[in-house]
Amino acid sequence: MHRHHNGLRTAALLGVLSALILVVGQLVGGASGLTIALVLALGMNAFAYFKSDTIALRSMRARPVSEVEAPWLYAIVRDLSTAAQQPMPQLYVSPTQAPNAFATGRNPQHAAVCVTEGITQLLDQRELRGVLGHELSHVYNRDILISSVAATLASVVMYVAQFAMFLPLGGGSDDDDRPNPVVVLLGLLLAPVAASLVQLAISRSREFEADASGAALTGDPLALASALRKIEAGARALPLPPEPRLQTTSSLMIANPFGAGGAGRLFSTHPPTAERVRRLEEYAGLR
Repeated sequence: MHRHHNGLRTAALLGVLSALILVVGQLVGGASGLTIALVLALGMNAFAYFKSDTIALRSMRARPVSEVEAPWLYAIVRDLSTAAQQPMPQLYVSPTQAPNAFATGRNPQHAAVCVTEGITQLLDQRELRGVLGHELSHVYNRDILISSVAATLASVVMYVAQFAMFLPLGGGSDDDDRPNPVVVLLGLLLAPVAASLVQLAISRSREFEADASGAALTGDPLALASALRKIEAGARALPLPPEPRLQTTSSLMIANPFGAGGAGRLFSTHPPTAERVRRLEEYAGLR
């Protein structure tokens, strides 16, 4: 039930982003700005889509790891990949002590899974299996593609709003046909904020979906629930510095690596850990 709801929610949120583009276009009063913004956004996000693995791995200074170095890691991922009837991804380790993991790649044939040294020291193998099941599910669910589409739509809204600030408010020759300048200004200021929040909501919805898919893949939702509790505590104790290169990669990680709380949760790419744990316990039949 949750998985069906998450899929519908993602589709609805993408629809909201599309509607925002139409609203901003109407406020601007012309198609030229929309066309330019669309081309720019498609170009930027196409690059990010095809190079997401390189960008993310480089930001975490990750290195490829061989089966001789990490036989336990290969054993877990090979077992899960075989169960999902998907190809084996490339495996990487990041030298940071902050506990986290992420998967990237535009499809299962071009996928990479990275774990930090911190998470391998914090979790037992059962919990790590739950984490890796979650990360592989992101690849199998094509979440990189969905995130790229959402980023493209949100970028169009932001670009057009910024472009419109350099144009006369209202745009028409007849004063009676011009919209209220105050309404136009408010719309252009609020539309990018709304687009960002919708994009974040899509990211949170995909995290719930990966939790459910990962729990189904491993058959052990409580292992992921236990891992999420430990990772959240570990991220608070050893947060990553909020550098631009890491902020870009943070949305791919299994948990917020910056240890944000309070009002920062509104702009977090991840849903609250307590809610994720509650849902996983539901899957396990404890609630």
